[in-house]
Amino acid sequence: MKTICAALVLVLAASPALAEIRQVDVAGGAVEGGVEGGLSIFKGIPFAAPPTGDLRWKAPQPPVPWVGVRKTTEFGPACMQGEQLARQMGSTAPLSEDCLYIDVWTPAGAPTDKLPVIAWFYGGGFNSGMSSVPLYDGANFARQGVVFVAINYRLGPFGFLATPELSAESGHGSGNYGLLDQIAGLQWVRDNIARFGGDPGNVTVMGHSAGGQAVSDLVASPLARGLFHKAISESGSSFAPLQSAAGQAGGGIPTLAFAEANGKAWLETLGAHTLGEARALSAKALDDGQRAPGAPRFAPAADGHVIPGDFFPLWQAGQFSDVPLLVGHTSNEWGSGGNPVTPEQFEKQVREGYGAKAETILALYPHATEAEATRSSARLRTDSFVWNGFTWARLQAEKGTRPVYAYWFHRPTAQSPDGSAHGSEVAFVFGNEDKRSGRAAWSEADRALSRQLQGYWVNFAKSGNPNGQGLPAWPEFAPGRPTVMELGAEARPIPVPAADRLAALSEYFAWRRGGGK
Repeated sequence: MKTICAALVLVLAASPALAEIRQVDVAGGAVEGGVEGGLSIFKGIPFAAPPTGDLRWKAPQPPVPWVGVRKTTEFGPACMQGEQLARQMGSTAPLSEDCLYIDVWTPAGAPTDKLPVIAWFYGGGFNSGMSSVPLYDGANFARQGVVFVAINYRLGPFGFLATPELSAESGHGSGNYGLLDQIAGLQWVRDNIARFGGDPGNVTVMGHSAGGQAVSDLVASPLARGLFHKAISESGSSFAPLQSAAGQAGGGIPTLAFAEANGKAWLETLGAHTLGEARALSAKALDDGQRAPGAPRFAPAADGHVIPGDFFPLWQAGQFSDVPLLVGHTSNEWGSGGNPVTPEQFEKQVREGYGAKAETILALYPHATEAEATRSSARLRTDSFVWNGFTWARLQAEKGTRPVYAYWFHRPTAQSPDGSAHGSEVAFVFGNEDKRSGRAAWSEADRALSRQLQGYWVNFAKSGNPNGQGLPAWPEFAPGRPTVMELGAEARPIPVPAADRLAALSEYFAWRRGGGK
């Protein structure tokens, strides 16, 4: 018996997942996480009350206190979304409206350390995504001296439904509950992260795709002022003109009136004509309804409260958080293929979407053949997407006082010969080669690229400057010197790509803001 017990002790001591446990007092009570590989990891810490029942479509409330020590070694539920997509992303977390949980990776050393903090917001078009995706494991950041925090936020109609009745109830608009969740998560970081060894005065907000757009929303929001000190946005921002009607090219966040009209009409298709009837609908009915034919896209809106208005004039007036910024895109965000587009179809799309500026756009995108038209259709979508990020870099550099760094991730592969697809840099940033389900193993060059990107991102989180020992020099994106860092086979400064096409899009968006339709 003694031999068995001794052997068990040795196994437990050798097991990185069970080697040690650490308790921390946070808002709501005490939590207990595990230690693995020299890191303390806490999963599923409540940062707000469950947004269910009467709290559906309301700002997040403080967490419900618990008695005793709460085990935080498993991810909390992910927010409501399509089950199949959640599983395709590799998450095994259950789906629930009760989803406002936060996860923390931190070095297992002294909790009195004041380490830089990254607060991560996942992508997924504001209708999918969760912190529990294996690709987003924050261990590699923590191993390099960063406290990594992942924050869940409400999605789809649960996070972004706007209606006139909801706006009247709040007194200041509706539709940005998911962003309010993010702000509540940052408030939790401010109030609690020091107990995990993090510095609440050195927080970087970071997101990809919809999470990247959320970062731009947070930089714009007066409600988030002072909650973060640097910003990283990967392939997402909100600088196109506000969308006030369907069919306007180039996207843009909707006006409150447009979002309210869409939300009201959508609820009526579900048989809900009052706010009480809407809150009585099951979570499944709402989740199924967002995927029904004709359902609107649920995403942040310019409500005048969380998001004050159109970003372009906000930045021109200096009304944003003036923090160091790292922003960029992949070189082939929308891919090169998809459904074939004929020359006639492409011309029709451009003329209907770009109005008086259509001829300028058509002249820049070859479309004499079906192959050209198909490729140009995807290229135009990519350029419209990229325009937002590099416009943000330009405006922040011109109107702010802190440094701006821009990147262009370009690493063509056999699967994507024309450039890097949307999201292709994320695995390299996180360094999670082993968590890329169904993908080919990395080469040594891939691992070197990952180490380089992690070095840049970690340096930026620590100091607001990505440069550091052993890394190619990354120049600032400065007024009159709009240089971006190409990251791929080699790291090198280059001029802003496709400058002529982006300039044409600037003309189009300026025309839209001036009343063009």
